[in-house]
Amino acid sequence: MGTPRMTLQTQLVLRALLEDPARQRYGLELCELAGLPSGTIYPILARLEQVGWLESSWEDPAVHEAEGRPRRRFYGITQDGAEAAREALARAYRSRKQPLPGWVSAHQATGGGAS
Repeated sequence: MGTPRMTLQTQLVLRALLEDPARQRYGLELCELAGLPSGTIYPILARLEQVGWLESSWEDPAVHEAEGRPRRRFYGITQDGAEAAREALARAYRSRKQPLPGWVSAHQATGGGAS
């Protein structure tokens, strides 16, 4: 599993995904959560999927047809991806000396996370 570049935008997307790691979210929903435009979100999602942190799937065509809207692609963070994302975000926060958000464990914050 590789590590994507930890730009501020990538960090915002990861934070949105980590709000509820078990939940699948579609692209425009992530745009709203992260406060970023779709032209920024989708390349980040593609990179995160390439390194194995995310998995994606298309919704059932019957759902979008019944609702009269375009088909959605759902993204979910993998268990390994969630762990790697938390560690990467903790490193990014430590390097900027900002307070850690609640979803980063104290163990990870002190560098004791799994390698």
